[in-house]
Amino acid sequence: MPRPAVVASVALFLLALLLPATVSGYGIRILNLAFISAIAVIGLNFAFGYAGLITLAQAGFVGCGAYVTAILTTSVGLSPWVSIPIATASGGVLAVLIGLPILRLKGHYLALATLGFNVSFVIVATNWKSVMGGTDGISGIPALTLGSFSLGTDHRYFYVLWTALAVATWVAWRIRASHVGLAMIAVRDDEIATATSSVGVTRIRVQAFALSAVYAALAGALFAHMTNFVAPDDFALGHSIIYLAMLIIGGEGSIVGAIAGAVIVTFMPELLRDLGSAYLIFFGGLMLLILIYLPKGLFSVAAALGRRLGMARP
Repeated sequence: MPRPAVVASVALFLLALLLPATVSGYGIRILNLAFISAIAVIGLNFAFGYAGLITLAQAGFVGCGAYVTAILTTSVGLSPWVSIPIATASGGVLAVLIGLPILRLKGHYLALATLGFNVSFVIVATNWKSVMGGTDGISGIPALTLGSFSLGTDHRYFYVLWTALAVATWVAWRIRASHVGLAMIAVRDDEIATATSSVGVTRIRVQAFALSAVYAALAGALFAHMTNFVAPDDFALGHSIIYLAMLIIGGEGSIVGAIAGAVIVTFMPELLRDLGSAYLIFFGGLMLLILIYLPKGLFSVAAALGRRLGMARP
């Protein structure tokens, strides 16, 4: 990432710390949801943006993280600070287990396979009532605390999510610059040439899929401890499609674009509430225009302006 872009990103993250003092309680709630979505979409960027994997399983992995931490804290009695790392790791383990067989598929066959996983997850969560609560879900999930200091309010939880998103962004940036990130992009651009260079294509695809799931599971665990309740409908296939839309709107292959897309799409229903059901028509039209005229997403416009400004400097 160019140095000006790094400086601008750090400045935006720091400015975000001032938002709780200026935004209403409901606004902070929506912003918290946007931050959680941003973590999941950054993860999706590994699979879709870097490795070129068309996956519709992201909401399923978000649900995996949410349900694991919910079960561990309500049934087993673990501290959320212990259950969240376990839930995050569980997403990666599950992704490896299902990724090894299905990631040999390509194109729409892979999309259908990942879609099947998401649908299967919802079916299991709905019917396994003794463990996952069925359609009633799991309630009473404890909020995060620091000693006797509760982080259960939206304004306090904002700083937890801000920290998680900042760390997730930094880790994603480091991975993107590493040989692993470069190998993912190489697989996306030319899989045959990459394979002839003695790079394990299947291994790279599994790594991208697992990283995507780890980020999703972290987002799910953070979501569970914010809402204190999880249910199967929170992780239905429609949410996976929305995550994909967030990445496409913001800009696939871009970490900043993933965050921007998540924030824009999360706030869009609130900003366009007066349109009622016509909002869906507007959203569909926006997606269509971006796919036609901005296939690299809205971030490509900002990147182009940055390059022009850079060229105009003396």
